[in-house]
Amino acid sequence: MSLSRRDFIGVSALGLSALTLAPYAFARKPLSFEKLMEFKPHGNLTLVFTSDIHGHLKPLYFAEPMNLLAPEPLRGTPGYLTGMDFLKYYNIKPGSVEAYTGSCVSFIKLAKLYGKTGGAPQMATIIRAIIEERGKDKCIVLDGGDTWVTSGIAVKTDGMAIVDWLNYVGYEYIVAHWDVTVGKEKFLDIVKNKLKAKFISYNITEEPFGELVFPPYDVIEKNGVKVGIIGSSFPFTPIANPRKFTEGWSFGVRPEELQKYVKELREKHKVDLVILLSHDGLPLDIALMKQVKGIDIVISGHTHDVTPTPVRVGDTLIVSPGSHGKFVGRMDLEVRNGKLQSYRFKLIPVLSEVVPEDKGAKKLVEKWYKPYEKEFNEVIGTTHTLLYKRDTVFSTWDRLIGEALEDYYHGVDAVMSLDVGTSPGFRWGTTLLPGQKIKVEDVYDVLGLTYPEVYIMKRKGKDLLALWEDVADNVFNPNPLYQQGGDMSRIYGVEYELKINAKQGERIRNVRIKGKPLEPEKEYVVAVYGGPPPMGVEPEKKNIREIVVDYIRKKKEIHIDVKKALNVKVLDHPYNIDCYWR
Repeated sequence: MSLSRRDFIGVSALGLSALTLAPYAFARKPLSFEKLMEFKPHGNLTLVFTSDIHGHLKPLYFAEPMNLLAPEPLRGTPGYLTGMDFLKYYNIKPGSVEAYTGSCVSFIKLAKLYGKTGGAPQMATIIRAIIEERGKDKCIVLDGGDTWVTSGIAVKTDGMAIVDWLNYVGYEYIVAHWDVTVGKEKFLDIVKNKLKAKFISYNITEEPFGELVFPPYDVIEKNGVKVGIIGSSFPFTPIANPRKFTEGWSFGVRPEELQKYVKELREKHKVDLVILLSHDGLPLDIALMKQVKGIDIVISGHTHDVTPTPVRVGDTLIVSPGSHGKFVGRMDLEVRNGKLQSYRFKLIPVLSEVVPEDKGAKKLVEKWYKPYEKEFNEVIGTTHTLLYKRDTVFSTWDRLIGEALEDYYHGVDAVMSLDVGTSPGFRWGTTLLPGQKIKVEDVYDVLGLTYPEVYIMKRKGKDLLALWEDVADNVFNPNPLYQQGGDMSRIYGVEYELKINAKQGERIRNVRIKGKPLEPEKEYVVAVYGGPPPMGVEPEKKNIREIVVDYIRKKKEIHIDVKKALNVKVLDHPYNIDCYWR
């Protein structure tokens, strides 16, 4: 089923009772901007927030993961909920707007029904509508990082197209992760000279003496409420991304220091409310709040989690607004007598065909896109399968990228997508529906790295296995404080078994390269991208985007059978491969 804009508006007016998408009979759900924005105002302060926009100024499809594999102690907890488990945990009806935007269940059918999500003009409309309703003196607008990076327009403009939009909307506070990969000098210039929002981060210090690079927090008074806001940038940035971007800076998880700043805000500044604006990731923030006391609200980013209701840890409420512009978070608070008394919370889904475009934001987007429209809009092929990025161990986009690299380098034994060699795979990238045309911009939006170089190197089998085991420990460590965020590195040309709950160094089993058992002493030729230059290896002439664009142009029609393409057998955790197609 595919709906035209006119059909979509008709369905919006009539509700969805006439539409049955097997195997679920979806309930009537009228769609209108007013319905999406429905919220009973509460209290004397409003937080408006986004996170992990990843440079997307235009609407897109983004499928939530079918799998978030977890070690046994964390299984079934927020941060590791997908599919029907997610819907059951948050009491969400299949087929609803909330099910479409928050889970993988029936994604293809619901995407055709509800349309694309996100878009800078649409997000601007929602944010400005909340501010207009509540009054600017009652609102604080925040963003959790991964903001001006990893999209086509972000790469082309060094992030400035998104920064321009942030300034237009009126964001007040921000933190970072991938944002630093525009380059350290450009990043500092943006933060100090271009960005109107305040950049705060308690966990970025100068080496070797530990001086703070940025203010750790800020104190702001809104409507008589004194608020302390602490910033936390991604603690593993120098590991997850090439060290050159943060040379001389130290990051980290620092509960003692965080507790010190909370105490300082409470005792020295006499604040009524403490907020942590975090890019730690939801599981890490949950673990951290078990150690740090006195924080009222955590706005969590990095792991792209969607929390339809807050996660409570003691007296702390943790919320996460998803990614790729799918939601704008709103939290109305009643703060009296120096204490949070009550709250109301909603993640507002940004359905691009329902939410009106803000005219000023639309003009801004058109201005920045104008020089690149011809290049970005070139159709290079058609996909006949769902091209998605998110999953713990496998995705069809990564499979396609692996095929492209193998086609270009006929002699390689394996293809790896690595962030600095020992860090998990990244989460961002647009989704394309079966039958959708593939454009150059789509490739940029999946491979929007500022370091897109490809390298060919030789490594012994035992060294490759050690590398993959290191990545697995980052992903599946049972203590979230030792997880560095992200998914397993994607490996093409390699099949293996994965036991999540095995000891460190024993999770990867029965590895086969090109159909043959891995030989520890054999030297393999490997194509890699997404990391720093291997020692003594020069980059190839073509970067990863060029290779993938040329491959799709040559193939024209993209077919990927997920059952046949899946190269990982998970031994001790259910693995879902049909959630999108249900």
